[in-house]
Amino acid sequence: MSFFNKLKNKLFKSSSKLEEGLDAIVKDGGVEEDTPAEEISGLAPAPDSGTLPEPTPAPEPAPAPEPAPAPEPASREAAPVAAPPVVTSPVAAPKAKSSGLIGRLLGRNPASQKVVRRVLDDEMLEQLEELLIASDMGVDTALRVTANMAETRLGTKLSTQEIKQLLAREISRIMTEVAQPMPLYAKRPQVVLVVGVNGSGKTTTIGKLASQFKAAGKDVVIAAGDTFRAAAVEQLQVWGTRAGVPVLTAPEGSDPASLAFDAMTKAEADGADLLMIDTAGRLQNRADLMEELAKIVRVIRKKDPSAPHNTLLVLDATTGQNALSQVKTFQDLADVTGLVMTKLDGTAKGGVLVALADKFGLPIHAIGIGEQLDDLAPFDPDDFAAALTGLESD
Repeated sequence: MSFFNKLKNKLFKSSSKLEEGLDAIVKDGGVEEDTPAEEISGLAPAPDSGTLPEPTPAPEPAPAPEPAPAPEPASREAAPVAAPPVVTSPVAAPKAKSSGLIGRLLGRNPASQKVVRRVLDDEMLEQLEELLIASDMGVDTALRVTANMAETRLGTKLSTQEIKQLLAREISRIMTEVAQPMPLYAKRPQVVLVVGVNGSGKTTTIGKLASQFKAAGKDVVIAAGDTFRAAAVEQLQVWGTRAGVPVLTAPEGSDPASLAFDAMTKAEADGADLLMIDTAGRLQNRADLMEELAKIVRVIRKKDPSAPHNTLLVLDATTGQNALSQVKTFQDLADVTGLVMTKLDGTAKGGVLVALADKFGLPIHAIGIGEQLDDLAPFDPDDFAAALTGLESD
C-alpha cells in the first residue's frame, strides 16, 4: 500500500468528519441541479453526447501490393473500409466515483448526474469557518482559508466536491511553503537534537530516521539521551541493531548533557556523518525540565559552537491545538529548525498541521502514521491536503 493510501486511511475520521460537515452546510439552502460540464479545475467542457467523437472518414486506400493474396469479396460495397481502431460506439458508463478528466475520457455525461449546490455567501462562509476551526485548523488559519475562497468564488454555486477541491488547494498552498526535507551539511558529525513532550514518538522517530539515513549510505550514531527511562534506551538499541547503527548509552540517571558531549567526541573520532541525540520527554510548562534541555544545548555548543545543526521537534497530532504552545516554547529554548508530526491516526486532529505551518512557517520534514519503518515518510503537501479533505491523489 502506498504511503498516500495509508495516510488517507489514517486520516479517514478527519476527512469523513470534514466531508459530513460540508455536506450538511451545502444541503442547508442548497439546490439539486445537473452537474455542469466545466469542473472547478478549469478543464475544457466535455462533449454533449455520451460517446467519443466520430472519427474523420478515412480516405479511400490507395492500391498497394498485399503481403498475401486474399479472395475478393462478393461485392465491393459490402467490404469494410479500412480505418484506424478508434472507438465510435457509446462507452459503457464508468463507476460512479469517476469524475473530472477521467470521466470525460471515458465518455461520462456530466449532465446526467445530479448534485446539490449552494451559493457561497457570508452565511455559508461563517459555517465553513466554524467547521475548519472544529477540524483543528485554528481561528486565524480558518479565516485566512475562507477569505481566499471568497476572493475567487463568492456568489457562485458550489457542491461539496468543489468545496473540497478549493480547500485542498488552499491547504496545499500553505503547506508547500514548509514541505522541506531535513538539510544535510558537510560538517561531520552533523548533530541532530530531537526534542518533544512525553509520548510524542521521539524515540521511534529517531530509530526510523537513523535507519533511513543508514540505508542512504550515511554513517549514523545514536546517543540515548533519555537517561531516565530505560525503555527508551532499549527501544533505541533495538532500532540500532536492526539498522546496524551504534547506540551510545550511559548509566540510568546520568546527566544527559554529559552523554551528549561524550557522544559528540566519539562520533567525531569515528568520522560519523550524523549524530542523532535523543532527549527525555518534557512538558512545556515544566521550567526545570526545559532548563535541563537548555543545558544540553549549551554543553553541545561548548564542543561545537555551530551545533546542534538540526533541532527536530516531534509533535503528536492527537494533542490538537496544544501543539502550537509546544512549538512556541521549544522554539524559544532550543532553536527548533524543523518539525516531524507523528500519530496522524484518524483522530480528526490532522488540521493542526495546517495551523502550525500557517503560524510558524517551520519546515515540516516528515510525518508518521504507524510503527513500521515505511510509516515515516517525507512530507508531501499535495498528498496531505488530498488525504485531509478526502480527495483522491493525482
